[in-house]
Amino acid sequence: MATRTVYRTNLGTLRKVHEGKVRDIYAVDDASLLMVATDRLSAFDVILPDPIPHKGRVLNEISNFWFERTRHIVPNHLTGRPLDAVLHDADELAMLDGRAVIVRRLSALPVEAVVRGYLIGSGWKDYQRTGALCGIALPAGLELAQRLPEPLFTPATKAPAGTHDENVSFAHLQQLIGAALAAQVRSTALALYAFAAAHAAARGIIIADTKFEFGVDEAGRLTLIDEVLTPDSSRFWPAATYRAGTSPPSFDKQFVRDYLETLEWDKRAPGPHLPPDVIAKTSEKYLEALTRLTS
Repeated sequence: MATRTVYRTNLGTLRKVHEGKVRDIYAVDDASLLMVATDRLSAFDVILPDPIPHKGRVLNEISNFWFERTRHIVPNHLTGRPLDAVLHDADELAMLDGRAVIVRRLSALPVEAVVRGYLIGSGWKDYQRTGALCGIALPAGLELAQRLPEPLFTPATKAPAGTHDENVSFAHLQQLIGAALAAQVRSTALALYAFAAAHAAARGIIIADTKFEFGVDEAGRLTLIDEVLTPDSSRFWPAATYRAGTSPPSFDKQFVRDYLETLEWDKRAPGPHLPPDVIAKTSEKYLEALTRLTS
């Protein structure tokens, strides 16, 4: 992989319609969009000022890997069109090589389809406080990072940039998008998690939790969109060193979060700069996740 980093894009021939925490999205035509994975990194819902080398290409390659292998479970938004079908500037094509895809325009559902297989993060805090996870009762005496009796679907509503997503009940999700579609989102998310967890386990990786995003096409068909099972949308733990009761090391940006927790920072923008060793180590973790998952 090339070492050139891309923090923000401004393409000359396409109109940017959205700039997210990581992705820049451009209008191609009435039926399709160009989605670019940059090297931006967000932590605690704040975009940090330093790019992480290789990160965008890793996210794009891992997502494409999973999109291809989960077509038997749910269709996805990829069109398969090459970038040079819509871009003709050599410098732009070089910049976007490996980090951009052309996708179908779909109606995105206003929900994060979260699946949790282990008790960690906000789920652990919720359990300590209430004995439940997002309102779902759990057995007493579970430990930090312990495997749950079964994977749980815990939806969240998408929050505006700079604020936190909000966990909601399945009943609320039914009210939001309809009972039939909510049930389909839940069953599809759980099926995707089960398939991916088995694949990762065979390669020494535990997928502790993950989140999926879905849209619907004009026919109302549920479609997998955005990114899927990446270090940004999932917690990946090395199985060889996993032990319940401790917070496992991970192949994701938890390394950055742990560093930021040592600072006197109020977790509001602007975010602090990262030291070179933290940037390099984070890049290594993303690349290791790619190698282990896709080899």
